[in-house]
Amino acid sequence: MKISQSNWFEIEEWLKTDDGCVLPLGSTEQHAYLSLSVDSILSEKMGADAAEPLGVPVFPAVPYGLTPYFMAFPGTVSLRLTTYAAVVTDILDSLYATGFRRILIVNGHGGNSPVQTACAEWMQANDGGRVRFHDWWRAPKTWAAVQEVDPVASHASWMENFPWTRLPGRDLPTQQKPFVDFDRLRDRNAQGVRELIGDGNYGGHYQKPDEDTDRIWDIAVKETRALLEGDWA
Repeated sequence: MKISQSNWFEIEEWLKTDDGCVLPLGSTEQHAYLSLSVDSILSEKMGADAAEPLGVPVFPAVPYGLTPYFMAFPGTVSLRLTTYAAVVTDILDSLYATGFRRILIVNGHGGNSPVQTACAEWMQANDGGRVRFHDWWRAPKTWAAVQEVDPVASHASWMENFPWTRLPGRDLPTQQKPFVDFDRLRDRNAQGVRELIGDGNYGGHYQKPDEDTDRIWDIAVKETRALLEGDWA
């Protein structure tokens, strides 16, 4: 159940029998022709779809993350690592204080990965607190399904293009964009990254048939739900 569609009485009732919840992490950054909120949209919907039959509370996605390399693209917002670690830690503290102990972080943005260290430190400092950090798109079964459709898949390509992340009335290129050389991206500032990747797609087709992406989504939802249902002992 989405927190945004719940009241506090219902959450208190949930906590009488269970202490699990979902915290989605997103980002506000360029995704070529797709929404600037792709990562937040996907992480929150993934968490909600996975948790729905279980009744697990799903919090709103944190809409900002770590994306300094895209700061040459207008509309992108990036937090400092220290700021982001503090924000996530404050959220975890709040969840713990109100009774949650098992927290599944559904992450939608690869750049957020460094915050896993803050999560480990938080668990060390909070007895009984458990955090699982889940990059939904690169979980084993999900990534295998992506590779089956097309191994040329990356940021802002077809693998992030769903009905809920594309923008109405925007035409997409029809060709397959060659992969950008990632080694050349690692030592560039934001303007240098923009010069290398152009429109923002790292490589791959811009869109695939919905039946392909729907199948990947279904696999990802089941893989995410399995983490909620799994052994937390």
